[in-house]
Amino acid sequence: MENAAAAAQLPEAWSQVRAPVIVPLLRLAVAVCLTMSVLLFLERMYMAVVISGVKLLRRRPERRYRCDPLPDDDPELGSSAFPVVLVQIPMFNEREVYQLSIGAVCGLSWPSDRLVVQVLDDSTDPIIKEMVRMECERWAHKGVNITYQIRENRKGYKAGALKEGMKHGYVRECEYVAIFDADFQPDPDFLRRTIPFLVRNSDIALVQARWRFVNADECLMTRMQEMSLDYHFTVEQEVSSSVCAFFGFNGTAGVWRISAVNEAGGWKDRTTVEDMDLAIRASLKGWKFVYLGDVQVKSELPSTFKAFRFQQHRWSCGPANLFRKMLMEIVRNKKVTIWKKIHVIYNFFLVRKIVAHIVTFTFYCLIIPTTIFVPEVRIPKWGCVYIPTIITLLNSVGTPRSFHLLFFWILFENVMSLHRTKATLIGLLEAGRANEWVVTEKLGNALKMKSASKSSAKKSFMRIWDRLNVTELGVGAFLFSCGWYDLAFGKDHFFIYLFFQAMAFFVVGIGYVGTIVPQS
Repeated sequence: MENAAAAAQLPEAWSQVRAPVIVPLLRLAVAVCLTMSVLLFLERMYMAVVISGVKLLRRRPERRYRCDPLPDDDPELGSSAFPVVLVQIPMFNEREVYQLSIGAVCGLSWPSDRLVVQVLDDSTDPIIKEMVRMECERWAHKGVNITYQIRENRKGYKAGALKEGMKHGYVRECEYVAIFDADFQPDPDFLRRTIPFLVRNSDIALVQARWRFVNADECLMTRMQEMSLDYHFTVEQEVSSSVCAFFGFNGTAGVWRISAVNEAGGWKDRTTVEDMDLAIRASLKGWKFVYLGDVQVKSELPSTFKAFRFQQHRWSCGPANLFRKMLMEIVRNKKVTIWKKIHVIYNFFLVRKIVAHIVTFTFYCLIIPTTIFVPEVRIPKWGCVYIPTIITLLNSVGTPRSFHLLFFWILFENVMSLHRTKATLIGLLEAGRANEWVVTEKLGNALKMKSASKSSAKKSFMRIWDRLNVTELGVGAFLFSCGWYDLAFGKDHFFIYLFFQAMAFFVVGIGYVGTIVPQS
């Protein structure tokens, strides 16, 4: 009887709280989300206008900077016409791809006496360490100046390995350093196309190349990643390079002027985005960056959901944490213009690294579904339909071949916004996982070499259970229930979107996304 009486009082308690508390709070949340949506919309429109101007006016890097090829036919100068270049390949237990990167770097078209290759191996697996060491010895016997470097610990992770590599005496003879992650394969002419920008322009610190994905067609998840990253490279990097000669270093497939790295304070491991950290500090010293979209380096996208989720946590948490640590340093800087400060703080950090993640999840996966239960709170069509539609269409310009996948891309991005929002808040608050570093797993040709073995129904069940993502299942259930309520009592037809989005969360929740690696 007591339980029945308590249940009967719930509607009355809801009605008493609803008008004075729930409705005002929800209206405030809608207003905040609409404001963030407008900020994101204006940012996308700004970049669309600028990239259109760059293309129409043909403001290619070759027309803005000197980049004459280095002379390789001068008998008097010989190889001395080429600067000494250090190439660093940081890696960690890269069994599947280490040969690809080492082979590609050792095949660079550059005088052998002007090229120094460092393989910075932080591997913890002794078998893999021995394999990498033997690969380095094999290339050394072919005449390549390659050194195999290991450390006693992994302090600082990638930043620590790069910093340690710069301490060797022979590095003092090098003018530039190129960095390639273990799955990156530069073409032989990479240095010949990038180094001239640094040699001919003394104010340029960084030349960044574009990534090209060798496994983009492996599964639907890699196609979704390609769409997001292609927009980043074809629009965001291009616009930033053209407007204010600043953008975030992508951590690989780039060449740095060593004197600029040293002036900026070298590599620091205070966040999980050591590449972005160095880029901002160098920019605040007045150095310029150049992005070369025509120079593309082959790389691999994470094709398992677990690897992709860890990567996105690092890519979302790191920038937010760096923003927290560098905001006042940027504000107080005297060497750069107010325009560049605004670009770094507002465009680069606030809108792209914080607002974009938070508004996607909170607005489309929490606020809109919640308003279904509170009909007094209305969301204008321009906020929930027109603005997201335009933003989505603008994002599609980077990968025209995947335009037909836009619908799936929207649903997948909303699912991933759950993890990005959580990571962003962890970074801003500098919570427990703020400095968590999990190396992105690369499969290389592993899947081609493995065959699916027969297993019992019990083992299959265990594998499926291990793939479950409970948080995604919970959000999916919430959206599905909201959809049914809207179908029964609502008037805005939100249930169409909610059912599709709930299904996307369910698919990810049960682990049927990305590549499922066969168990050996």
